[in-house]
This record gives sequence, C-alpha cells and structure tokens, in this order.
Amino acid sequence: MSGGGRGHGSAVARSKQRRSGGHAEEHEEGGAERWLVTYADMLTLLLVLFIVLFSISVVNTSKFIALSQSLSNAFGNGHNSVLDGGESLLQSSTQGQGQTVVDPGQPISTLNGIGGMDSKKPQFTSGVMSELEDYRNIEKAVKDGLAKKGLTNAAMFKIDRRGLVITVLTDELVFPGNSATLLSGGSAILSAVAPSLAKDKHNVEVDGFTNQLNVSTGPYPSGWELSSARASSVVRYLIAAGVHPDRLSAVGFSDQKPLLPASDPRSVTRNRRVEIVVLTSLPAADQATLPVADQTIPAN
Repeated sequence: MSGGGRGHGSAVARSKQRRSGGHAEEHEEGGAERWLVTYADMLTLLLVLFIVLFSISVVNTSKFIALSQSLSNAFGNGHNSVLDGGESLLQSSTQGQGQTVVDPGQPISTLNGIGGMDSKKPQFTSGVMSELEDYRNIEKAVKDGLAKKGLTNAAMFKIDRRGLVITVLTDELVFPGNSATLLSGGSAILSAVAPSLAKDKHNVEVDGFTNQLNVSTGPYPSGWELSSARASSVVRYLIAAGVHPDRLSAVGFSDQKPLLPASDPRSVTRNRRVEIVVLTSLPAADQATLPVADQTIPAN
C-alpha cells in the first residue's frame, strides 16, 4: 500500500509538473507575441514621425509670398491687407505651385530665384519686369491726366497678382444713388483713364461694387444687378473712347470684397466704387511675384 501510495503520489506530482510546465510554455509564447506587437507599433510610430517631418519641410512658396505681402500691408505700406478686405491667402495662391524643400539652416527660396526674407538682391523674370514697366507707365499717364483735371484723389492704384488695379471711388460725382448712369464727374475721371488703356495691349476687366448699407437698390432687384450695371456703363464709355471691345469685360460684385469694414464711416463711399483692372498675361508662377516686384523695385 505504501509503495502504491508513493507511486500514486509520484504520478500526481508528475502530472502537476507537466501542467505547470505547460502553463510556463504558454506564458512564454504569449510574451513573445506581445513583444512583436510592441515592435510593430514602434515601427509604425517612427514611420508616421518621418512623414510628419517631411511634410513640414515642404513650403508652398507662392503662399509664403502672399502671406509676407499681406503682413507687410497690414503694418502700413499703403496697400490693403487681408485685414482690410484685401485678397486672402487662398485667393492669392497659385494652387500648389512653387513648392520647394527647405534644408535645415538654409533661407527660404521663393519663386523665380527670389531670395528669402534675408535676400538682398531678388531676381525677377524679364516678363515680370516688362509687365511692371507697362503698369507704371499707365499709372503715371493716368495720374497726370487726373492732375490736369484737378482730380488727383479720384483714383487709387495698386498692383496685385491680377495686374494693375485702378480704383475709381464711386461717390456722388460718378454715379447717382441707385443708378448706373455716369455723371459728368465720372466721365471726367474716365477720360483721364481711357487714353492709356486704348494704346495698351492688355485685356481690361471692369469690376462694379456697392456699399454694405442695408437699403433699397430699386429699380434694380439687388446690389448684384446695380454693381453689374455700373461696370457695364464704364465698359461702354471705354469702348466709345477707343478701347477695343474684345479686350473688355464687366463684372458685378455687389457689396462683396469691401475696401473697408462697415464699421468705418468711410466705407459708405469707399466701398461704393468701380475698379478697372489691367489684366496680366503672365504665367501663374510669375503672377505671384508681380506685387513683390512692385514693392521691391523702386519707380524711376
């Protein structure tokens, strides 16, 4: 009996040992699987890190130029910033063109060889230089014509990615209220603008705007029709003054794209305006550099 008991006890011990060993093996195998999962997670995180590092090293230089220009305008260089109703960053972009990889410690390289913020000698294409010269000649001729008529402050000038923008402030001297009929004062302003445009080769877009007052626009259904009619009146005047109809177009923007916010008392007259845009024919990449060239290169 005692021998049988010992044998039975040994068998039970061996059974427990086998069961214990089995659990150890299962535990060891489970640990190996968890280690592999952790290793895979680590590799995935490293891959994501490298992707993020690469993505932030790519700069859309056209948007960088537009941003730097708008910030410069906001700090008072005489043009309209995005804060005052100027073009937004997206509107000023070239839809993804001009991306470049920036090496650590190197200045940002912008379009067409223009240096970064620390660059001293930016370079522009011959097309940009020729376009800039044309616009400055037109601006000078129009300013001289306005000065002879005693209308020096009747227009504002700026160069953006679209081209040369001549803003005619549409106060009571240009159009009557809720009307698209040109008054004598408006005709006098346009008579100083038309000769230069008639001699030029660029296409011209006339944009009409209304102010942001919530008042009736009758007999027009809304500000859209009124602003379009005002732009069309200017187009008809320019055609009669010798500008070829094929080069002209009219667009109405109602009270959109204001020069000044509605809270500014000057917005009543400044936002009620017509803009004559001498359109550029440059490629998209060069269009983004036009305002940069205007600010960088001094006028003769």
